[in-house]
Order: sequence, then structure tokens, then C-alpha cells
Amino acid sequence: MSTESKTAVTVIRCALLIIAATSSVSSQQPGATSAAPGASEFPVIMRQNITAGKTQVGTRVQAELVIATMSNGTVVPRGAILTGEVTQSVAKSKSEPSRLSIRIDSAQWKGGSAPLKVYLTAWYYPEVAMPGQDISYQPPDANGKRTWNGQGAYPDPGNPASQEKFPGRDGGKDSDNGTLAPAYRISKHRTLLKHIESERNSDGIITLSSSLQNIKINQLTTYVLANGDLVPIN
Repeated sequence: MSTESKTAVTVIRCALLIIAATSSVSSQQPGATSAAPGASEFPVIMRQNITAGKTQVGTRVQAELVIATMSNGTVVPRGAILTGEVTQSVAKSKSEPSRLSIRIDSAQWKGGSAPLKVYLTAWYYPEVAMPGQDISYQPPDANGKRTWNGQGAYPDPGNPASQEKFPGRDGGKDSDNGTLAPAYRISKHRTLLKHIESERNSDGIITLSSSLQNIKINQLTTYVLANGDLVPIN
């Protein structure tokens, strides 16, 4: 190889090294683009009914977290109260769809709190029917004691030993946080609400819309709040 060729190769190699070093430093600078982290989801039960077009923008809302969730390194426990407000509320018209947006700003629980910025999504967790509990009792045994479906002592409201088994003994309260315990269980997989579409703008705001009905949020369904796009769970 001639002297000129060797010099040219050396120059090219140096240039490539400089470009590589510059790219490496640039990628570590504040503001450099990177892949967005996965969206966090918060399954909740709303503490009030909300209807698009009827519930006014600015209305403060609260929801109760039904599954402990990690947020920015902090575990938000089950039963935490999430607080936010209605940011858009439009009733359906002949030409325009119903629109609703709810933003949650904070979570509070006994001994802790955390800032949030999540929105109501078009996802929810369906109820799962639970097999009925048979509390019928069998005829008294040889000692005159009743049994609960042949399995242990029959729940007697006057017997402290069976208070936990007696339906309605605590008025339906959850012993962990004093709130109403759900009378059902939710599915392991979330699904989309029927006839409701969702869109997220560049600011991350999620808005629900429906061309068939006014969007209504009730206090019985387990809705999903999130800070980004959610994908179906297989």
C-alpha cells in the first residue's frame, strides 16, 4: 500500500473514532431521546358516579385502588385514595360524540402519599361470578352441635369464634381499611369498555369518546387509570 493510501486510511479511522465518541457523549446528555418506559396502570373503583355532560369540568373526584401498584419506585398500597378532577365532560349530540377525561393527581394512604399523573382509560376489569357459599347446616351431630355444610361449626352471630364466618357480621366492611369490601372478584385480565374509544394526545392526556351513548362511570366497576398506552393482555 502506498504512503498516500496509508495516510487516507488513517484519516478515515480517526474521523470514525471522533464521530463515535461524539455520539456516545451526546446520548448521555440531558434531554437525549430514549425509549419511553412501560405504562403504569391503577385498577380503581370510583367513589362517585360521573356522567359526561352532566358532571362539570373541574369536579373533584376520588377513587380507591383495588390492587397495590408500583409508581416511580413507591408501592401505592391497596385501599389508597386517589384524587383528581374531571378535565373534559361533553354530552353526546346529534353531530358530536360524548367525551370524558379524568386526571388523577395524587394518592394518599395511611402513613404515606405520592404524586401521580394518570388518566381514566377505556379499560376495565370485568366481574367474575363466584360460586355461591353454602351455609346450610346438617342435622345436629351426636353431641347436639350443628355443622356448616358438614364442615366445622355453623356460623353463629352470637358466637365470637365464628364472627369471621358469619355473613354480614361486620356490615360488609373490609377489616384492612374500613371501606366497603367488594361483593365480587375481578377477572385476572382487563378488557375494553364497549362502544367507547380512547385517544391520547402529545401531552399524554387520555380522552374517552362514544358516538353511541353518554359515557357514564359508576361506583361498581373496576376501571383502569394509566399514564400511557395499554395493550391487550394475553
